[in-house]
Amino acid sequence: MTLKISASRLAALALGAGIVTACVGVVEDRMAHAQTQPEGAFVALPDGRIHAVIRGQGPDLVMIHGANGNARDFSFDLIDRMAADFRVIALDRPGFGFSDDFGGPDGPVEQADILRAAAAELDVTRPVVLGHSYGGAVALAWALRGGDDVAGLTLLAPASHPWPGDLGLWYRISASALGRNVVLPLVARFAPASAVDSTLAGVFAPNPVPDGYLDHLGRDLTLRAEQLSLNARQVNSLKHHVEAIAPGYPALNIPIEVVHGTADETVGLSIHSERLEREVSSVTLTRLDGVGHMPHHAHPDAVADAILRTAQRAGLIR
Repeated sequence: MTLKISASRLAALALGAGIVTACVGVVEDRMAHAQTQPEGAFVALPDGRIHAVIRGQGPDLVMIHGANGNARDFSFDLIDRMAADFRVIALDRPGFGFSDDFGGPDGPVEQADILRAAAAELDVTRPVVLGHSYGGAVALAWALRGGDDVAGLTLLAPASHPWPGDLGLWYRISASALGRNVVLPLVARFAPASAVDSTLAGVFAPNPVPDGYLDHLGRDLTLRAEQLSLNARQVNSLKHHVEAIAPGYPALNIPIEVVHGTADETVGLSIHSERLEREVSSVTLTRLDGVGHMPHHAHPDAVADAILRTAQRAGLIR
């Protein structure tokens, strides 16, 4: 998902775009859901359930989280900011948060199809679809598959294009059988508390981590070895998937607002958002000086403004 990244930043990305995948002590999968409770409802589909946090009234705004995250990343602040103007539907991607894994889909297109089906069950109509980081690729896939059913996109530091090189040794190991069966369970079980704080600070850098963010997100919820394995596999294969869908971007004629920090070292501005701006005539790119990979926490007003602009350009609100 990045262009140039050190071993420490690889670890940070593997632990999730602001989402921690290490914690003190032993946390079993069955306890994760017991300690951090669902905030939303479950949408039943033929192959499993999708968890959706739903608040507010108005035009539909769907939110898709990034790598190894869950909808609680948005319910920390952004959902409540937007609920006065929209019906906000924040979805846990398949296999993340409280959503079932649906067989562990590897690519953004498969995930977009599942989330679109869940949204249809909720009677979502011409939504603005917001995606952060990896979720940006899923949002773009949703727009490519959904056509006129999507009113517009708001993309936050989106992973949209292929990048030179690869993600390095960490992802090759963590996506392997050895990683799934040995490395990731050990990371989840034995990583010290200091690693949690360091990782979180690294992903938010150079901006501070908001007070109470990790507790709200749910340390236990992000620790499951199965989720870590799925995340590693998805991020390790993302370059291949965006290579396949990127040629379709220029045909998108819906409003697209992109917000990206100039100090983002996780998803490079020049490789992703600036390229998207060049290739798609409907893209408006907002560069946030000195902001890292979490613009919706570092500069939430700018993100809220971008969402409103998307809806205004789409004719959903005045």
